Amino acid sequence: MAVPEAPCLTLAIAPLTHGQPGHWVTWVTNAPYPGGYVLHDRPWPEDLSQTWQAWQALFSLQASPTFASTATPLPPDFPGEETGSYSSRLMQHLGLRLWQWLFAGSIHTGFSQSQGIAIGQGTPLRLQLELRDPNLVMLPWEIMQPQRGKQAISVSQQILFSRTTSDVDPLVPPPLSQSLNVLLVLGQATHGQDSPLQLQQEANILIQSLTRTVQPSNILTQGIPVPRRVDLLVQPTRSALVRQLESGNYNLFFYAGHGVTAPEGGRLLLNGTEVLSGTELAQVLVRCKTTLAVFNACWGAQMDYLQAPDTGTLQAVPRSSLAETLIHHGVPAVLGMRDVIADEEALTFVQSLAQALSDRHSIDQAVAIARQQLLTLYRFNQPTWTLPVLYMHPEFDGRLIKPLEGATELPTNVPFLYQGNSLPVAEVRSLADPLQVWPVRGGLMRVGRKSENDVVLQEQWVSQNHAEIIYRTDLHQDPSYFLRDFSRFGTLVTQEDGWQKIHHQEVPLLSGMQMRFGSPEGATLEFVIHC
Repeated sequence: MAVPEAPCLTLAIAPLTHGQPGHWVTWVTNAPYPGGYVLHDRPWPEDLSQTWQAWQALFSLQASPTFASTATPLPPDFPGEETGSYSSRLMQHLGLRLWQWLFAGSIHTGFSQSQGIAIGQGTPLRLQLELRDPNLVMLPWEIMQPQRGKQAISVSQQILFSRTTSDVDPLVPPPLSQSLNVLLVLGQATHGQDSPLQLQQEANILIQSLTRTVQPSNILTQGIPVPRRVDLLVQPTRSALVRQLESGNYNLFFYAGHGVTAPEGGRLLLNGTEVLSGTELAQVLVRCKTTLAVFNACWGAQMDYLQAPDTGTLQAVPRSSLAETLIHHGVPAVLGMRDVIADEEALTFVQSLAQALSDRHSIDQAVAIARQQLLTLYRFNQPTWTLPVLYMHPEFDGRLIKPLEGATELPTNVPFLYQGNSLPVAEVRSLADPLQVWPVRGGLMRVGRKSENDVVLQEQWVSQNHAEIIYRTDLHQDPSYFLRDFSRFGTLVTQEDGWQKIHHQEVPLLSGMQMRFGSPEGATLEFVIHC
């Protein structure tokens, strides 16, 4: 059987606009249980600013804003960290301080409870971080670790880490395939004084990695290799790139070449004369239902910065990150680089990522596996493993390859599911079309945009997995039907005093109650029990 979908905890960070200056608020925007929606605010500490400045001075090759600090960067010695090189101690100290600052108070409690739910279900916890201030984007959140000796969050298989944004167009559920279909694009090889990239070598290694027969590492795929197809475009024109995407049914778009940061998602330098903006690329990727876009370039997850005329300080330009722009327009997953990455290191990451995807791992699992390979080869005191940054759409479940035929998913979060032999016959029917009737079979009905649901509603405000109707026996209640919502926008149900919205809650369902999923403009459905 397939592993149940991982529960998801999403945290958002933004500056506190009303209150003490220098304070930031962190809150839960998505949790696997109703009581998990908590909020916590705290100041940005001086020592964290100093550590970040020290990190930039040692590791970063580009200029970016620093948080206001009146002190110099931390000295080479860190309390309690007496062993290892200065670079490794600096990296560990920043990872620990980022974790301690983010997971404080009620946020830590919510994280622990969410992780407990995931452990109880036998799945990893999907943790997503939304940064609602552009100055936070360049911080290496991927290196966070709870304590010394523990794994960094982005290489763990128990916590699948990615970044996200809630400012998104609705996700069109990407089709799952039994093959890995890749469009590999080699863009302009030089820009200004930059040295030529080893683009053709990179293409050959990627093609070889994707097309060779390998021994699967995932027990679910033993003896069943994933078919692979790779098509190559070298410095194409804009029209040639669009035509190829529209005709090839690709689930993975891979770009290697130069680009520049700029508003509207930056610009890809396709050849000596033509460029493509991130916004333009996003539109064609969404139209062609491409699931994952990978950018093996040093600017894919960077922000553009402008110098403030009054102070002379650098200020981040909103919506200038290519990765965020693509997610905003509805691309399910985007992988870019936070800073400059060497060719050899990039090729190692590409090979490992391709292998993990071929083993039918989810995208966030595959990125963690590839990042772990970088950490193994290049050690903890080098920033290589911290450079890949994964963004995922908040409604995306991470799947790229279709599960094996015959594999089924177990319902999750359904305690005391009714196991009797004589449950009441119930159905859901459309009030607009009397011929549309969906029976509740086996005491469980799933509603959402995904084709695997029992009731499929292709409306933009309906989540992929929006809600469940279950027949259940609780310890202190008679057997009855319940509606559980775990969607992004909630569900409307009729009560005695009219329509009421439930969001990440559960309500009893009585015969004759009406429901609208996601919006008051949605289709009206009626729940009926036949006595």
